Amino acid sequence: MSETGLDIAELLKQARTQMYEGRFDAALSTAMAVLQEEPENIDALYMKAVCERYLDQNDKAMASINQLKTLSPDFGRAYQEEGHIFRVIGDDESALAAYRRACQCNPVLQASWKAQADILEGRGQLDAAAEMRGQEQRIAAMPKPLVGVSHLLHEGKLIKAENACRHFLQKNPQNVEGMRLLADIGARLGILEDADFLLESAIEFEPDNIQVRIDYIQILRKRQKFSEALKQSELLYQRDTADPVFQSLYAIESMQTGDYEKALDLFEKVLQRLPNDPVTLTSRGHALKTFGRHDEAVSSYQTAVQSDPGYGDAYYGLANLKTYRFSDEELRLMEAQEQGNRLSYQNRIHICFALGKAYEDRKDYDTSFGYYQRGNELKRVQSRYDADQMTAELDHQITACTPALFENQSGKGCDAPDPIFILGLPRAGSTLLEQILASHSQVDGTLELPNILSLAHRLRRQKQASNDSLYPENLHGLEADQLRAMGQEFIDSTRIHRQNAPYFIDKMPNNFRHIGLIKLILPNAKIIDARREPMACCFSGFKQLFAEGQEFTYGLNEIGRYYSDYVGLMDHWDTVLPGAVLRVQHEDVLDDLEGQVRRMLDYLGLPFEQACIDFHQTKRAVRTASSEQVRQPITKASVDLWRHYETYLQPLKHALGQEILEPQQ
Repeated sequence: MSETGLDIAELLKQARTQMYEGRFDAALSTAMAVLQEEPENIDALYMKAVCERYLDQNDKAMASINQLKTLSPDFGRAYQEEGHIFRVIGDDESALAAYRRACQCNPVLQASWKAQADILEGRGQLDAAAEMRGQEQRIAAMPKPLVGVSHLLHEGKLIKAENACRHFLQKNPQNVEGMRLLADIGARLGILEDADFLLESAIEFEPDNIQVRIDYIQILRKRQKFSEALKQSELLYQRDTADPVFQSLYAIESMQTGDYEKALDLFEKVLQRLPNDPVTLTSRGHALKTFGRHDEAVSSYQTAVQSDPGYGDAYYGLANLKTYRFSDEELRLMEAQEQGNRLSYQNRIHICFALGKAYEDRKDYDTSFGYYQRGNELKRVQSRYDADQMTAELDHQITACTPALFENQSGKGCDAPDPIFILGLPRAGSTLLEQILASHSQVDGTLELPNILSLAHRLRRQKQASNDSLYPENLHGLEADQLRAMGQEFIDSTRIHRQNAPYFIDKMPNNFRHIGLIKLILPNAKIIDARREPMACCFSGFKQLFAEGQEFTYGLNEIGRYYSDYVGLMDHWDTVLPGAVLRVQHEDVLDDLEGQVRRMLDYLGLPFEQACIDFHQTKRAVRTASSEQVRQPITKASVDLWRHYETYLQPLKHALGQEILEPQQ
């Protein structure tokens, strides 16, 4: 019910009925009644656009679609309706682009596949049309309940999709497509273990189902079960070593396990079949960057841009090198693409962040901030981040992880001394600390490992009858053998990422939320808090487009609140676990590298080695945004960069608060 007592769900149902009956004037009035109550109701806006098209109000229909795309950039039916409008006005080229976008957002939009096939057949492009027709027929053959689940899934209605899919599987427990869809829903909800189990079971039922195996590989990769993902990708590759899809998958999984030579060789094979494919060229650029082959990475990204001037990931690949400077021609090309109407939503995000970096390098900070802000606004529309929910989650750690917890559970975990956790906020200097310590002969650098977050998620899913999460309260009740087993599981499951050193680093920044859990299951683990001056840290995060996660960075208020909450929680850990965490201030490392290196090594109980000072000479794969920066000597170039943008950063200062900006001495 709305505030005025109108039943919105009933009105939407009424509008649908009126549309099915062809009463578009009535349906439009009903949709408008909904929009008067809820101006951003996606379903009502969509129905309004459809009715306007049927009533020959194409300009109004297009305005409704543009509003809808702004509110929900991945809403496939908006692009489908845009395609229908373009066909009505005789612009088949724009219609094709809209239908393609619709199918990218929602692959089960049968009408969009059919429309593409019809247009292409009319042009005599029969091979391409046949491919579209095949997709149309595939959807037609799907059980209608699963088509409905797919629509809900791709429109972000995950809980409704999950309920509908589970209902279908209760009646059809071995339906592989249903299992695949439920796994996809689980993955989007972050329930990766369930998705893993579902896909593994689906493969047992249909071992030759290629899409299921591809989905399985992607889930294994998200869980960082890289050896198993590599095995599965190799199975596909051996089926047809000339298939570029299988070659690309095998290349990506080879890269994840550190076999960059094999990955690069496989990317070359793909490019032999698909010359100048921008996706492959960009993936190859990422691999070369990670491997430290800077010039070749630049060349690969540039070739991708030349192949597809609208491929935003390649532009951002160049920007994310941090050391690359865009030419005048590249700048003009990016701006032309961003100002046009042919970019996909994701490509527009990438190009906005790349333009922000390009103008930053030219010291045009006003224009730079405009693009950073636009990129963040676009990204935030896609995000489900809730700052209040995050504050509550971190406060929950403070109230549950009491001195009594650590007193009662002390000494019960796995006594392995191997792990070194470097945590804090992204862009706080953690990659630099990792590179310094991984240059020591007794320390392996690894990745931002998800294992602690996964364990916390497992504990969180243990529900009470009230449906409230037990974690972290349930830490109080864990037995010694449970804590020991969890610690041992962490040691065992992370072994694949290690070489032969006795110690290894996990630099997942978000682990700061779970220091209590870490110290209970791994009491001898070392923890380093990578801390950076708040304005510099937060602004650096704001202007960084992360591959995934870190959704708190896409707004100045959000990132400021997150930093403030982080400081509050770290203060709590210092109180209940005195001396357990070593805080390393980024600015101190820049001012006194050797002093801070010795301080860290003393904390870790390791002898001094000159290689830690000469960290930029260490040859190793680095997979974070700072990969190029940590291959160079210490520089203070970006310490006060945020001050050039200070006039725009009042929301950030307000969110941080004076206690954070001017801490008591």
